[in-house]
Amino acid sequence: MGREQVFTCTVCGATQSKWSGRCDACGAWNTIVEEVPLAVGPGKALKRGNSLTLTDLATAEAPPPRTEAGVAELDRVLGGGLVAASAILVGGDPGIGKSTLLLQAAARFARNGLKVVYVTGEESAGQVQMRAQRLGLTESPVKLAAHTNLRDILATLDSEAPQLAIIDSIQTMWLDTVESAPGSVSQVRAAAHELTSFAKRRGIAIVMVGHVTKEGAIAGPRVVEHMVDTVLYFEGDRGHQFRILRAVKNRFGPADEIGVFEMTGKGLTEVRNPSALFLSERGTPAPGSVVFAGIEGSRPILCEIQALVAPAAPGQTRRSVVGWDGGRLAMILAVLDARAGLSFAGLDVYLNVAGGLKITEPAADLAVAMALVSAQSQQPLDPQTVVFGEISLSGALRPVSQTENRLKEAQKLGFTTAILPTLAKRAAGSGLALREKPDLATAVTDQMSGT
Repeated sequence: MGREQVFTCTVCGATQSKWSGRCDACGAWNTIVEEVPLAVGPGKALKRGNSLTLTDLATAEAPPPRTEAGVAELDRVLGGGLVAASAILVGGDPGIGKSTLLLQAAARFARNGLKVVYVTGEESAGQVQMRAQRLGLTESPVKLAAHTNLRDILATLDSEAPQLAIIDSIQTMWLDTVESAPGSVSQVRAAAHELTSFAKRRGIAIVMVGHVTKEGAIAGPRVVEHMVDTVLYFEGDRGHQFRILRAVKNRFGPADEIGVFEMTGKGLTEVRNPSALFLSERGTPAPGSVVFAGIEGSRPILCEIQALVAPAAPGQTRRSVVGWDGGRLAMILAVLDARAGLSFAGLDVYLNVAGGLKITEPAADLAVAMALVSAQSQQPLDPQTVVFGEISLSGALRPVSQTENRLKEAQKLGFTTAILPTLAKRAAGSGLALREKPDLATAVTDQMSGT
């Protein structure tokens, strides 16, 4: 019997039974290709499987041992250090610094006693050696290879038996058992499965680099993210020197933890106090500038939210957002119009999170609203004031989590006042003057009157 034809989208990984010009799942054009399905084994009757040994939830096993890299920001994101036999996937935009970060991490782990092998499929060995020379890492005992055949790579890792292997990148690896080009959905899925299984069998920690699509997601099927233990995204704006390593999945530690780095001529350096760095470029207080006290993972971070409101051309209003959710901005504008009587019709609205930081938590709602009000009224906020709080569709302000940590971080950086929702429980020992607001209308009225 002939094999069944399977057609897969190279962008989102969706499968269908016949070819078409447009993917029904993601809407991309000319991305459907025929894939060779993985072998499912013989179709004859199989023998009955063996019964499994079942246990209860109680366990006496100790937490897995970790090896620290000596880079506090990297160890924080990993959950305290590198875990043996773990599979880690690192994604990020081209040129953002993934290879630089991993080469520096490999050198640190090697200096700490781990046997490290670095395999590159995108560059030659000479290019990696030149980068190591520029970063001052040539004395680190890291073994280097430039190859893309996964069978040869696994054989080398099996004979060398390193404790850490870095694969740069998963899209360049290919298996001779899969009849597809490198980078295709089938090759990426099969290569990730082989590397993850090898890590578990041999007790080797493997770090895989993944390319990202124009939407920011790791290219290839989403099943790759389910296979691995940890998924890290390396974020940042090329126009800024700041880089953020964010954990979106971690089976050995907290997710949504971030590490902050600064790109310099000598590579990436860790930033111990991100709030001071993000606020270091603040100039003279201007309308539309608000300091937001946020929480990223387990750490409080202060950053500047900037808003600009300008007259729009007739029928061509724009809403431009950098570093925040555009849909959330539309909601805030609607609530300001319906609940606070402040209309932005006929006005262009521009919103930016300074420093290249991306904010996802709803606690930034009030800071965004106050920035918009300040920009429209041309009345700057007190530069020693921080703002945070969630806005509901009714216009009420809702308290957010970890209020005390936000206030302590603001006090540490010299802020004296906080605008926030009415607290059900008073935060102890913050040292800031708290201007509590029950709803958005009250906050807008007080800002417009200068109180």
